[in-house]
Amino acid sequence: MNTKAQRKIKRTWKVSLKKNSDIHSAGLVLPSGNLQEFDPFLIMAEDVFQKNAFDFHPHRGMETVTYIIDGVLEHSDNKGGTGILKPGDAQWMTAGSGIIHLEAPPENVTTHLLQLWVNLPKANKMAAPRYQDILSSNVPVRKEEGVHYRVISGNSGNVVSATKNYVPVTYVEINIDPGHTAKQDLPSDYNGFMYILEGSGTFGDNQVKAGKGDVLLLDNVKEKAGTSETVIKADEKLRVIFIAGKPLNEPVVARGPFVMNTEEEIKQAYTDFRSGKF
Repeated sequence: MNTKAQRKIKRTWKVSLKKNSDIHSAGLVLPSGNLQEFDPFLIMAEDVFQKNAFDFHPHRGMETVTYIIDGVLEHSDNKGGTGILKPGDAQWMTAGSGIIHLEAPPENVTTHLLQLWVNLPKANKMAAPRYQDILSSNVPVRKEEGVHYRVISGNSGNVVSATKNYVPVTYVEINIDPGHTAKQDLPSDYNGFMYILEGSGTFGDNQVKAGKGDVLLLDNVKEKAGTSETVIKADEKLRVIFIAGKPLNEPVVARGPFVMNTEEEIKQAYTDFRSGKF
């Protein structure tokens, strides 16, 4: 007997990419200003860009999770870290106490990616910076008839990712063949959402119809203990990014690339950055 609480879809919205320059288009999957509803997530952007769209830039107090849809991404930082990401790869970058980095495609390459900003708990705001490059070939997979789950973080059923989290996050790419159904579990107290990269289907216990480019925010369940579940039925071949995380329920003060708990901590972040302490 299935005792998991069934998640409904609270609301949906469409992502539209807007041209920022000749070499960069972007759209917000998770727009800013919804910190309590999205907690522990801050924003999520979809970017299509070429080299020189971005320059070296700092971060403190948060993490970036980058997922490559298409193209190649080279990254480097002021601590000597470098790497290359390709389609299906992801990177979990912990800014922690502070890092200055650059993410850029090689010459003559257009890269399409998703980048999620995850808030860090107060106790870990000043953690040592670190990178976790999660290569596609190493991502654990859960397979069912007509359904393929790639577990980038957290778990899907009994398949568990090795990705280290300061705040527990479930990040799963779900591919579903037409006419098949996926069931993704998550703790009942998590906030979560889905973003459709390809195809269309029916989502959640209230059977909301949605397709490519739609974001679906999961409704909360009354019983916060135990495990809940989201049901997804594919009308056509479906590719969905499923993301959920444990809310921090802490104050958030965000200014540009710095995310802390107080105004004083933000001021200190800018002071430290300008004085070369990153």
